[in-house]
Amino acid sequence: MEDQTQRKPRILCLHGFRTSGEILKQLVLRWPESVIQNLDLVFPDGQFPAQGRSDVEGTFDPPYYEWFQANEDFSGYRNFEECLAYIEDFMLKNGPFDGILGFSQGAILAAALPGMQAQGVALGKVEKIKFLIVISGAKFGGNKFGMPELASKAFSKPIDCLSLHFIGEKDFMKEESVALLEAFQNPVVIHHPKGHTVPKLDDKSLEIMVNFIDSIQRMI
Repeated sequence: MEDQTQRKPRILCLHGFRTSGEILKQLVLRWPESVIQNLDLVFPDGQFPAQGRSDVEGTFDPPYYEWFQANEDFSGYRNFEECLAYIEDFMLKNGPFDGILGFSQGAILAAALPGMQAQGVALGKVEKIKFLIVISGAKFGGNKFGMPELASKAFSKPIDCLSLHFIGEKDFMKEESVALLEAFQNPVVIHHPKGHTVPKLDDKSLEIMVNFIDSIQRMI
């Protein structure tokens, strides 16, 4: 029988570029009830309204948001410091949070946060991030993305943070997502056949996910 006193892990969920908390919520809530009912998921919007067209126009309703801005080739960034301050403020007001889930731009951001927190350049006022769920993630400073100054040492040491990584076979970010695994000490991986999306969970993925949640539950 399930222990009713067990606390659900509270997770800050960071949406993709020019989407929204509501859109990510709709995608994540396609996961089975057995996963969702064991998690306390919070879906904020990015601080900045989308400054251009969204790729999800016509599929998901606006408004759309972004966490920070980049130049066209992703070599330089704007409002990255403001983004970190905004997330910390949200965590202080709505926390405490145990872990962070991120998709796409939100996953790139999420992957860098434990390292930045350990370096003392971000999230200094909130509790240590205990785990990450990274969906279509990548590493700042990898092949595709430049390095914001504040994240310059985020990956200087292997990241000692429980992490679950979703990697899509047809995702244009697949190579970056695989490269990101090297930054973490013991990454857990779910491979799926889809592209750049939050995938539904097949039986094998579900088993990995349930085991990961069990690991979190034992830790918090």
